[in-house]
Amino acid sequence: MLRHPTVDKLRDMRLKTMANIFENPEPEVASLDFEERFSLMVDAEWYAKRNARIARLISRAGFAMSACLEDIEYSKGRNISRKDIATISTCNFIARKLNVLVSGKTGSGKSYLACAIGNAACRHGHSVKYYRLPDLLAEIAIARLEGRYLRFMESLRKIHLLILDDIGLKSYNHEEARDLLEIAERRYNKTSTILASQMPHEKWYELISDPTIADAFMDRIVHNSYVFALDSKISMREIMAERSMKIELSEEKE
Repeated sequence: MLRHPTVDKLRDMRLKTMANIFENPEPEVASLDFEERFSLMVDAEWYAKRNARIARLISRAGFAMSACLEDIEYSKGRNISRKDIATISTCNFIARKLNVLVSGKTGSGKSYLACAIGNAACRHGHSVKYYRLPDLLAEIAIARLEGRYLRFMESLRKIHLLILDDIGLKSYNHEEARDLLEIAERRYNKTSTILASQMPHEKWYELISDPTIADAFMDRIVHNSYVFALDSKISMREIMAERSMKIELSEEKE
């Protein structure tokens, strides 16, 4: 008699999973005692909300691709180890406010690794945002023109893990260099950043003409970072394409 009002109240409190289990219990659930049934309902609701939050975090991150650390390729000569990935997969570097630098030539998988780490961070409940640096600098320029510069830069500071990809596609003018330094300064020892580039980080000084800004930027980025210098004789895009083809063929056979 009281079931429907209880279901309505659960849904009103946004406990939809608990409401569904309570309203339509499986036979094996109905046979459990109250404490066991209640524990099962709470667990189901907790996992549902957790998974929904992770899905939102991943969606808001705007990753360039779907990537996860479990699918990292450990081909010989890639200069990446399972131990390194196991360490970074815990995302303890975010709690410690450390950065990650990823470099490698085109096709080495640097963007994939950056997005995979970001995906792991989302699964640990962290807010993440992915930008190609050219796109971010364009957004900053628009924010400056519209009088939103400080508000936009503050929004970047609050992100637990900021991913900046495609660093070094060009040299940066004075204003762009100052914007990079502003981002690094606001986030230094407060949050974590992943920076990915075709250029080794030792050469990033060459991207900024003003040596004072270059030194200040690098000082806030490099000394508290994990470094992944990737290498690959075969393009990782080619490897991933072959893997996808094999999966499709196996599915067709089934």
